Amino acid sequence: MIGGGYVGLVSAACFAEFGIEVAVVENSPTRLAALREGRIPIYEPGLDKLVESNMQAGRLTFGDDIAAAVKGAEAVFIAVGTPPRNGDGAADMQYVHTAARQIANALTGYTVVVTKSTVPCGTSRRIAEIIRAERPDAEFDVASNPEFLREGSAIGDFMKPDRVIIGLDRKAADGGERAEAVMRKIYRPLYIIEAPLVFMNLETAELTKYASNSFLAVKISFINEIANLCEKLGADVHDLAKGMGLDGRIGRKFLHPGPGYGGSCFPKDTLALSRIGQEAGSPIRLVETTVQVNDARKIGMAGRIIAACGGSVHGKKIAVLGLTFKPETDDMREAPSIPILHRLAEAGAEVRAYDPVGMDVAKPMLPPSTVYCKDALDAAKDADALVVLTEWTIFRALAPKAIREAMKGKVVVDLRNIFDPQAMRAEGLEYQSIGRP
Repeated sequence: MIGGGYVGLVSAACFAEFGIEVAVVENSPTRLAALREGRIPIYEPGLDKLVESNMQAGRLTFGDDIAAAVKGAEAVFIAVGTPPRNGDGAADMQYVHTAARQIANALTGYTVVVTKSTVPCGTSRRIAEIIRAERPDAEFDVASNPEFLREGSAIGDFMKPDRVIIGLDRKAADGGERAEAVMRKIYRPLYIIEAPLVFMNLETAELTKYASNSFLAVKISFINEIANLCEKLGADVHDLAKGMGLDGRIGRKFLHPGPGYGGSCFPKDTLALSRIGQEAGSPIRLVETTVQVNDARKIGMAGRIIAACGGSVHGKKIAVLGLTFKPETDDMREAPSIPILHRLAEAGAEVRAYDPVGMDVAKPMLPPSTVYCKDALDAAKDADALVVLTEWTIFRALAPKAIREAMKGKVVVDLRNIFDPQAMRAEGLEYQSIGRP
């Protein structure tokens, strides 16, 4: 497993749990040292125990020597980062290409080189070209095996997946049959739960990842825009979403209004798919618009908070509950809290924030004036207004009375709709939520 980041580490630990011997190659000395000591550099429920048990069993190892890790391997997974390229949003492929060259020089026998990273169409074939150029004598096949792991529930998603997508080089002499046999062997433990292994060509597998994430992003932006309309017309977006979601063609998931999507996948993948479509001469206008809607959504939420405070937050104390882009993760990438808190700080607010696990990661990304608190009620102490940005379960348990007694003011702006409007107003709080009358 080349790369010990989120995707690589979760995948490696889960493959090891399958009973497979996995060697993780990590080139960051700090991250590698932490992993060797059993310290997990990311927050993912259950991952620490999974890593520890498989390290003790000898199935999971960490190092920085690609040659040693690749020697004799049946499959080598590339799980390095593909961040948006500066300027145009396309995926930056330099780390993937570097990994391919390093793998080429380490191959010792027939190996399937698998892209686990999210990559544009044509990447697997480009990897094959790089390996052939470096090692004309190498015996290998390429495959694409995109991940569909939700942060906060990644282990469950890996162990009990909706599907496993595997792209093969159907243009190979054997039609990709040898590589397919290796991939079936790797995923054999999922046979007992009848998880679908869906085989397709390389380009289709690469595009399936982008299409899936972009569709979910579209769904989120759609319900956010519908929530805006509900507010204008006196409708309730939660009842509306239930009415929509019970239709099997639509489904209930990702119909929860909020301050916009963030994280490591949706923002990056929607930009990348937009760029892929433009370069192919087949623009994905729906996805391009979704990117614009989501960016505007985050900025608009800061304006909503300021409006709820009477049009100005200058000199006011604002309590913020939740900083990460979603619960059960410490991931701050593209989190709505970043533009929102910067806008509030620029407007003169004193921001007091609390997040159960994300504050250390958040600090470099948020205004230096932000005050970090020990718990939710500490953040709410003497606040003029309270804002909910992330729907952590512990916030749902907060009693309206406790919130009112902690605050100096009465304004509560719930951007995740975690509280009961009637219960909040019964305590005399000026409660605002998303898409509810």
